Amino acid sequence: MREMKKQTKNPKTLFLLVLALLGISQIQAQETNETTLKNMLATKTFVFKPQSAWPLQGTVIQLTPGFDMRLMGDSISTYLPYFGRAYQAGYTSNGNGISFNSSKFEYKLKEKSKGGWELVIKPSDTKDVTQLNFSISANGFATLQVLSNSRQAISFYGIVEKSK
Repeated sequence: MREMKKQTKNPKTLFLLVLALLGISQIQAQETNETTLKNMLATKTFVFKPQSAWPLQGTVIQLTPGFDMRLMGDSISTYLPYFGRAYQAGYTSNGNGISFNSSKFEYKLKEKSKGGWELVIKPSDTKDVTQLNFSISANGFATLQVLSNSRQAISFYGIVEKSK
């Protein structure tokens, strides 16, 4: 009978123990996700899914699902919307979106001192897009800035996921 009383006397201790265990498992899951993300970036196999676009001149535009940039080791496939100004008169390209495939590109990945990564991709076999600048957090949220020869820069906010 005494043992039952001791067990029911310390529900706060039990609650704190459960919270501590949940916290430890959350930290382990975060470390695993960060390791998985680091591996995806190092092996150049991931998908960036934008959730919103921010044109150089204008406000943030929420995007519908279906747009992405896929990196598959030795190639890039990009299908992103575009909102902004073209520098050349009469410029048209695939419905005015940012759509290209590339198999020749420079890939520079740098780890940030406070966590996360900076990634610069420079495709050399595209006419329009000159550079893709990513800022990726340790939990997979990312900003992508697309620089172009013939259009204003545009930024996208979204997530980096495992390619399927």
